[in-house]
Parts: sequence; C-alpha cells; structure tokens
Amino acid sequence: MVLPDKYDALSIERKWQDFWTAKNTYQFNPKSKAKVFSIDTPPPYASADHLHVGHGMHYSQFEFVARYKRMIGMNVFFPMGYDDNGLPTERFVEKKLGVDSKRMDRQKFIQLCLEETKKAGVTYHDLFTSLGFSIDWNLLYQTISPEATRVAQKSFLDLYKKGKMERSDFPNMWCTTCQTSIAQADLDNVDLNSHFSDITFSVDGKNVIIATTRPELIPACVGLFFHPDDDRYKHLKGKKARVPLFGYDVPILADENVTKEKGTGLMMVCTFGDKEDVEKWKKYNLDLRVVFTEDGRMNDLGGKYKGLKVKTARTAILEDLKTGGFLLSQKDISHAVNVHERCKTEIEFLKKPQWQIKILDDKDAILEMGNKVRWFPDHMRVRFEHWVQGLQWNWVISRQRHYGVPFPVWYCKKCNAVLLPDEKFLPVDPRDNVFPGKKCHACSSTDIVPEMDVMDTWMTSSVSPQLNSHWGGKDERKNFLPMSLRPQAHDIIRTWAFYTIAKSFFHHGDIPWSDIMISGHGQDAHGRKMSKSAGNFIVAQDIIKKYSADAFRYWASSVKLGEDLPFLEKEVVTGNKTVIKLFNACKFTMPNIEGYSGGKPKKLHVVDSWLLSQLQNVVDVCTKQWDVYEYSKAKSEVDYFFWHTFCDNYLEIVKYRFYESEKFGAESKLSAQYTLYTAVLTMLKLYAPIMPHITEEIFHWNFSTIEKEDSIHTSKWPIVNTKLCNSTADETGKVLVEIVAVIRKFKSSKQLSIKAGIKTLRIHGEKELLTIVESVKQDILQVCNAETVLFDESANIPCESIKLKVGIELTEEKK
Repeated sequence: MVLPDKYDALSIERKWQDFWTAKNTYQFNPKSKAKVFSIDTPPPYASADHLHVGHGMHYSQFEFVARYKRMIGMNVFFPMGYDDNGLPTERFVEKKLGVDSKRMDRQKFIQLCLEETKKAGVTYHDLFTSLGFSIDWNLLYQTISPEATRVAQKSFLDLYKKGKMERSDFPNMWCTTCQTSIAQADLDNVDLNSHFSDITFSVDGKNVIIATTRPELIPACVGLFFHPDDDRYKHLKGKKARVPLFGYDVPILADENVTKEKGTGLMMVCTFGDKEDVEKWKKYNLDLRVVFTEDGRMNDLGGKYKGLKVKTARTAILEDLKTGGFLLSQKDISHAVNVHERCKTEIEFLKKPQWQIKILDDKDAILEMGNKVRWFPDHMRVRFEHWVQGLQWNWVISRQRHYGVPFPVWYCKKCNAVLLPDEKFLPVDPRDNVFPGKKCHACSSTDIVPEMDVMDTWMTSSVSPQLNSHWGGKDERKNFLPMSLRPQAHDIIRTWAFYTIAKSFFHHGDIPWSDIMISGHGQDAHGRKMSKSAGNFIVAQDIIKKYSADAFRYWASSVKLGEDLPFLEKEVVTGNKTVIKLFNACKFTMPNIEGYSGGKPKKLHVVDSWLLSQLQNVVDVCTKQWDVYEYSKAKSEVDYFFWHTFCDNYLEIVKYRFYESEKFGAESKLSAQYTLYTAVLTMLKLYAPIMPHITEEIFHWNFSTIEKEDSIHTSKWPIVNTKLCNSTADETGKVLVEIVAVIRKFKSSKQLSIKAGIKTLRIHGEKELLTIVESVKQDILQVCNAETVLFDESANIPCESIKLKVGIELTEEKK
C-alpha cells in the first residue's frame, strides 16, 4: 500500500472514530460467554458550556483500562451517564440564565434545566468522542430520566421498609444562598478572619462574660453553660442570665462537654450556631429561638434587626453592644468555618422536617464493606476510613429545590401518616399526581398532600451500579452486581464512594464493585485544581485540535494513579513527538517487511533474538502494571523500549541486513522480517490503550490482513512467549549496545557524523566478553561504519557497565 508522507492527526483520528462507530467496535455483547468487566463510569454533572483538560485527563485514565480489558478478552461494559438532576444543575442554570428558581413557576424552571442539560450532554459527547473513547453509547443513562427516577425511588422505598430511612424534624445544616438543607459531605472548611468578642450578660445585677464569634446569634441564645468543675461559675448553677439588648432571661447550666480553657469558659448556647448547640438544646430541652429566615435574614425574633442579612446584623448588633456598654473587648482571629462547597456560603442550622438515611447506626458495617473493596492505590482507603469514622450526622437527603428526583411520598393531613405507593407505580411525581391509594391507610382520610422536596443528587448517583443493572426492572441484568470497577477522583471519596458503598450494603448486603480506581485532579501550571469557577482552566478541545487526541491522552497517562497532574503543554508536545516517531519508525519498517506473510525463521539472528527477548520482559511488566491499573508505569516501560531499544539501537543495527540482503542471505532477512513484524505489532498493542488512533492506523497498513482482525482494539493482548526469552542473547545485546554507545559518544565529542568512517576498532576485556563481541562483529562493523575490529590491549575508552575498553582509529579523511 502507499503510505502517507506525514501524519495528519485530525483527519486520521476522525477517520478511525467514524470506523469504530460504524463497526460497533466497542458495543457490549450481553450474549457473549466472555467474562464481563463492568465499569461504574462517573456520570459528570451536566452543567458545563466547555470542558477543561482536567475533565479529559480524569476520564482518559480509566478509558485506558477499558481498552486493555477488552484486549485481554473480556466483555467490557463501558457506559456513560450524565448527572443532570439536582442542585448543581439548578445553580448552573440560575447563574447562566440569570434567573431565580424560587421566584419562577416550578415547571417552567424544570424545563429550563432540561434544555440546558441537553446542551451539556452534547458538550461531553463531543469531548469524549474527540478523545476516541471506547464508550458504548447504547448504555447511556441520565439521572433525571424516568428509569433513573424509578431506581432512586425504589431505593427510597427499600430503605424505608428496612428502617434505614426516617423523616426527622431536627435541626440540620442549611445553606441560605441555595436555600436548602445540605449534608455533612457537602461541606468545605475555609479559614476566615473574624473577631472573638467579649460580651457581658447580667446575673443578679452582676456581669458575666461570654466570648463569641457570632454576636448576631445573641437573640437566639437559650442558655449559658460551664464545666461542673469550673470554680469560677459553680455558684451560678440554676440561676438566670439576662441577655443583653434583647432583655430576656436564659438558664445557666453545667455540662462536662464545656471546655474550661475556651474563651471565658462560659459557653453561650443558641438555636443554632453549631452541632454543640443542637446537642445541648436537645439534651436539656431548651427553648427554641430560631432567628434566621431561609434566605439568611433576621426574622421577628431579631427585633429591630429584622430583615438584615446575617453579616449586616452582626455589624449592627456589635455596634449597639458597644454603645450599651456590653462589648468589653475584641480580638482578631482566623478560624476554620464550615461553608457549603457549592457556593462557599457559611452554613446555618434550621429546624425543618427532612428525610434522612440513618448512616450513623451502621458505621462499622460500612467500614467493613470498604475493606472488602480493593483500592487502587491502596492508601486511598485511609481517606474513606477517616471519613466514616468522623461522621457526626446522618445523611440528610431532602433538598428544598425544584429540579431533582421527587420523593415517592404523600402525607395525610388529618393523621400525619406517611403514604407510600406500591413499587409498580414508579416512577411517580407526587407534586403532579394524586396518591395511587386514593385515601389514607391509617384513617381513611382523602385529605392528602404531596411531599414537595426533591432528593439530594447523590441519592441517585449512589445507585449508579443499580442503574446499570436495571435493578428491579423488567430487563434487569441478573448476576451483574457487584460491578468490576469504580473509577473516580479522590475528592469525592467522602461522597460518591461512601454513599455508593453504604447504599449497596443497605440494599444488597454486599459491596457495589470489586475494585475502585482513584485518580487525581488536573491542575494548572501552579499546582492549583483546575476549575471553571476559578477561571484557571484550559479548554480540552483546544489542545486536542492543536496537537491530537493521542498526544493529549499521552499527557494524561504521564502521572501515577491517584496523583494530581499539573497541565504543562510541553508534556503534550512530548506525546505528539511520540506519535510522530511511532509513525515514522513504522513507516520505515513497512517496506522491509513487504511480502512477509507470517513465517518463522529456522534460527534467529542473535541481535533479533536479543530484541525479542527484551520485548518479552516489556510485555510481562506492562501486563502486570495494567492489571493493577498503573497505566503510567506500563507506558513508561514501552516508551523506553520503543525509543531506546528499538529505535536508537535495533533499527540502526538491523537495517544493513535489508540494504544488503543478498550478501547476508534469505534466512537472515526472514529473521529480521519476523523480528520487525513481531516487535512492531507487539509495541502497537502495548501502546493501543493510550494512543488508540495512531496504533489503529499503523495496524491497518499491514497487520490487520495478516492477523485477520478488524481492529487492533479487538485483537489479543500480547502474552509472554517464553521460547523467545534468551539470557545469552540478552547479554550479547547488552555488550553490542554498550560498544555502539561508546563509539557514538566519541564521534559526537569530535563533532563528527554518526556515519563517519572508522578504520580500526580495538576492543579489550575479559575473554567471555570478547567471545560475545566476536559473535556480533559483523553487526558492529556495519552499524559503526568500521573497516575492521581488532582485539587489542591498546583500547583505552571504558564502557559504562561492562568490563570492556574500546579504541577508535578514524579513517584518514576524518582524522
């Protein structure tokens, strides 16, 4: 065939992407008898106008694995999902379109969200297709779809029946910006500058001092507490303290959980500033004085400060405390504050009825499930364990928003009974449909109202294995769970990994997948996580168009599993150079193996035997690394072999046997052809998971016909051929390469061409090594352009790692 002059990456990559689509190369075959390797693919939030290189890096790293597993003969189940329900989508739509969901008709806002998620889906499809991902798009799911809604609602009903779900009218964390409850996993800790303010309360006409960073909570104060052993305050137990500015009295109580050394040792308990406030409010049956509205303004209990935002009220109250003589002093501090990870708003606590999953009762069992999963890298397991051990709240799954999976719940207004539908009615939206049972099962009332909240988006994402298995559906994939692999980033171990493991335990009593593969983040050049909000992103499609998908994928494979990867364009350039080098090296080999049809020589030339023996070790190492998801180590191994062993040495050594094939005979040529064919095909396969396009292109130059395969990606992964392992050839090749390296270095130091002629090579060393040199003397003469080789003690240039010395006498014209 006529080979192209140069590699036109963009057109060739598109050609093979179209080819794979037309051939259904990556389609999952449910009827296959091959072992299934199923991937619980991360469903990205469908809330993006563009995707940065970090997205491409993360998804590429486990896409490599899908290709490898397919080549070792497994029936790969590689779906894609879009997480297009819930708060992330709502916030994206509100910001992009400049709307407020709370001020809009619910259905109109939901329609806007649906329209935007369709656009985001196109964006993801474009990126993943341009990167050559081997996704089976027939397996696509969306978390807002009827099927996903059915599975999430089935999950809810199952948890409710098992006693793992409850509706609690208990104070929970609240975001005043997003105006919804949030879970512990939705929090970030940030360091903020603030003040510790010493403020006086009065007891029997005398002042006592509390220290607080939240003076705006003074009207929410319901008690003062001290440690029972604190002699400063023992005499106050049972008395009342007058709250400054607001003029009402609160009890003074003792509790062992008060820290004597914190602040003044006298703790102000409010409803609610933090978890300690909540605990003491419940333990001592204190009054309830919630002073904030859902959007973070002071309410009627705030008195003259009613309507002020939290921070504005803080400033105003401090000023009035100072004027009234209640503010004694202030100290500047920096302290860690819980904020909502979505909008970075400081959290508040509100008492509202919320559905929650009772996680805290089963922490030990969930930890045990986590230990059954194989973690790659293993040290990431510790993050999971620390998260579970540190849990303090049950998982609140109610969200006071419009767009999301609705709860399959109605309530009886007469007796407050919780009314649930039969599973056969799922999916169902109570907000738009009457209760299927028509009347209350407890009191027969027909005065029934729907639950208006929607589920936390993680409630759906956490059943992605069940979504993939069509759990409870007519077409349920039997014996599908647990799945094979969950790939995900390290920052959502506390959410997606934890929630999925917990839900799988509750539903099935088992793990959701056998392995979990944790990747790092794509970062900017300064080591900061790349994100749209920070504005430090580089659009992935721009880099792909500038270089190629394979060059991009090469960059994505250049970091160890689990580690973050700063984006440096020079690394993509290295990938591009590798693509071009592979193209040129293979283009050189094609004429030399023209006419070769797969035959084996009776005996291999020693240099050919050396190359193939070395290659067996590369196959062995690469396979072992791929089996533990260490794509970067596998790539490094084949990289070294390709660039140094094959291109720098073998091709230079072997080519004279083609140029002068008549001189060296047909058997020598066949040995070289067999070796070139075997080595190039093996290298292509080893590179194929990472660089699918260039490997497919070269495979179809010649190999696909001989191998009788439509695609390199459905061909068999190389296996170690022990018959080609040859320790004698390994040692011979090492000696040959060392001598050639000395000669090349010498010519370079003299600023001579590599092709510069040598009159005499003198070699001296141990007898065993000289015997090896004798066996490859002809190869040395040819590759070094030397006239003769003498074994002579006058040789004076030592080899680097073998006990040989080399002497070099140039031809007259080069001296």
